[in-house]
Amino acid sequence: MKSMGIRLAYAPEALAPLHEGICESPDIDREVIVGGQAVDGVETITSFVYGQPEAYEALLCALGTVLEYDITPSDDGFFLYLRRELGPDGLSLLDALAQETVVVVPPIEIRSDRTIRLTVVGHSSALTAVVEEVPDGIGLDVRWVSQEIAVAGAAVSDRQAAALQAAWDVGFYEIPRKGGIEAVAAELECAVSTASELVRRGEATAVERVLDSGP
Repeated sequence: MKSMGIRLAYAPEALAPLHEGICESPDIDREVIVGGQAVDGVETITSFVYGQPEAYEALLCALGTVLEYDITPSDDGFFLYLRRELGPDGLSLLDALAQETVVVVPPIEIRSDRTIRLTVVGHSSALTAVVEEVPDGIGLDVRWVSQEIAVAGAAVSDRQAAALQAAWDVGFYEIPRKGGIEAVAAELECAVSTASELVRRGEATAVERVLDSGP
């Protein structure tokens, strides 16, 4: 059994309406689906969305397929519970890449750059079929392959990545340090407290991924 991390890149015309809304909204960075299922044409998911609840709720209200949802605000975003109809031609994202012996494993990261990142687990031949049978309008890149069952960890968000890049640019990580957190905030055009939080969260996520990957 193998696991494979993949990146799906969608052409504009291939985007689902909700993903398109995430890409177009300046107030939503990304959504990370942590679990879900599809039963009798209804998809139920739980996720964490990095962004403003009001902006995402407006997207949900514009869809005629939403049956119910619940939003719980948190730091950097909010938790989401969502049930929606898939429609006669709809297909759950959790099942979209399924082969007979392949499982799509959360977290599934829906990003504002028209990409989705996820992990699939299965036999080698079935994983090869996943790569070869991607629908039109979608590009697939294999990010990593493991001989063991593995799951991708949380990724640094776009805002955190921008903060880390700004910190690098102003010399925040040089020894001795050339620019402090105030310089990072000026580069990002945000409050010092906001810049500090973004840098710390980005650093924590990046270090976690390095430690999890082993030497």
